[in-house]
Amino acid sequence: MLKVLIIANETEQARRLRAELVQRRFEGLIVAHNDEAIEQIAGQSHAVSLLDMDEATTGSAGWELAQRMRQDMSIPLIAIISREKLNSLDSSDSVDDFVVKPWDVNEVTARIKRILTQKGRTESEDVIRCGDLVIDSAKCEVSLCGKPVILTFKEYQLLKFLANNKGKVFTRDVLLNKVWGWDYYGGDRTVDVHIRRLRGKIEDSTHTFVETIRNIGYKLREGP
Repeated sequence: MLKVLIIANETEQARRLRAELVQRRFEGLIVAHNDEAIEQIAGQSHAVSLLDMDEATTGSAGWELAQRMRQDMSIPLIAIISREKLNSLDSSDSVDDFVVKPWDVNEVTARIKRILTQKGRTESEDVIRCGDLVIDSAKCEVSLCGKPVILTFKEYQLLKFLANNKGKVFTRDVLLNKVWGWDYYGGDRTVDVHIRRLRGKIEDSTHTFVETIRNIGYKLREGP
């Protein structure tokens, strides 16, 4: 389920938009349109942002937030804007698309899907999602809740193999063969050490991904 971040105050309109997006199989989350918005946004793992330009405290605040979002992150951004402010879009490259108020949820949904297709953010073979854990195999990058996770090459290979086979249990011997190669002379302990280090980097009090199957081996589940 793709997460859509709605940057707006907790108004009835914002809550209704979130509810209607949820009905269309999106996950909606409202972030208050205030000075702390950029920090809250950075802590989220989401596919697209909807920014209500009319809820800024000043005429330029909405565009300033859009510009900061564009500088700090690559998440597609759709502006929700009143017809009276459309002329301000002419000189702005801070948003990827816009919806004019009063919005229609079918139009909002269509624009979200279109922009995700254009940006290549649709679910694809290059991106593996395990809850809040995202593995981008095209970039060889891993993130948890939108924050980068630094792995060694073997840790990355081990995680990617398990993620490509979510729910399947593998013995240590199979993992050694698939990740290290059949000609590797290390023992089972190698797998255990790398699993322990991997857990230390991708798991915390709210996320558990690697499951130990007693007397057999390991598997990856979606978590948390």
